[in-house]
Amino acid sequence: MPEVSIIVPTYREAENLGVLIPRVSNALSGAGISAEIIVVDDNSPDGTPEVCRVLAESYPLKLLVRTTERGLSSAVLAGMNLAQGDLLLVMDADLSHPPEKIPEIVAAMRDPKTDFVIGSRYVAGGSTAEDWGLFRWFNSKGATLLAWPLTSTKDPMAGFFALRRADYLKAVDRLDPIGYKIGLELLVKCGCRRVAEVPITFQDRLHGESKLTLKEQLNYLRHLRRLYNYRFGIWAYLAQFILVGASGMVVDLSTFALLLQFLDIRVARGLAIWTAMTWNFWLNRTVTFSFAKTEPWWRQYVAFCGSCSVGALVNWGASLWLTQSLPFFAAHKLTAAAVGVVAGTAFNFILCRVVVFQKRA
Repeated sequence: MPEVSIIVPTYREAENLGVLIPRVSNALSGAGISAEIIVVDDNSPDGTPEVCRVLAESYPLKLLVRTTERGLSSAVLAGMNLAQGDLLLVMDADLSHPPEKIPEIVAAMRDPKTDFVIGSRYVAGGSTAEDWGLFRWFNSKGATLLAWPLTSTKDPMAGFFALRRADYLKAVDRLDPIGYKIGLELLVKCGCRRVAEVPITFQDRLHGESKLTLKEQLNYLRHLRRLYNYRFGIWAYLAQFILVGASGMVVDLSTFALLLQFLDIRVARGLAIWTAMTWNFWLNRTVTFSFAKTEPWWRQYVAFCGSCSVGALVNWGASLWLTQSLPFFAAHKLTAAAVGVVAGTAFNFILCRVVVFQKRA
């Protein structure tokens, strides 16, 4: 039984594999580490299976070709399901991750106090290629900042990482990644709190083109939302609901200012409120409570408008009661109005979560 299973997801990486696998094998043998190398390929049309068959004659390589699925994250999970090692190590095939750092990552994972090890660009001693570019650096740092509420590690975006197979198996039924950031998914959902970061120099890929497109960046934002919902539960939904409401306020005021140029103030105000309400409904249905968008939209729309009306009544009633019942609020009517907004928003959120956008079994 190997100590380590090294999972390498690939698509159109045949040129790189011929360089990567010997370097990985040399690093393993030099450190006396028993390992298997699992290449998970998404049916590449570049001859990857043939290259792997030749390499398997000299190295401990297994190949899994997927013909019905695509994507780096699901490829990594498929490799982990096939793995036999006690430790699972993931790396890219494009030589951006130095194979010579594998022994150091394995040594860090052998510490029983460590749950997860990252080959990190951003700890002392780590770096990126000199020609990486300022935009790419800011892009990476921005993505890291967005993940900060989930983990305090310096390089949670890394694709060069290791964890114990036992921890993976405990969480396998909870995994639901989108896009490329499978390391962050595992870090959060496997409950890995004790993380070590090994410094690496991140290089540009040796052959081929980067697969990090605008679509993958949008997938990252969707993935983050899922992880926020998983980690913070109802508070994450509430934060999204409030952000949607804030955007609705902008829509409301912008529409009102536009319609005032053509319509009577009463008609303009009514249409602006309806437009903002419709905007809020659409965003809440597609983003905040996206789990419920299989239900009939018209039924949810009617219920949403009803809940907004109830929330407005709670807002109005709370503000009025405070100003009429308590001297402090009688003297501070704006504070009473703010309390009313909070009460109305909370009431509206509860109605949306429990009634309008029900989570079906």
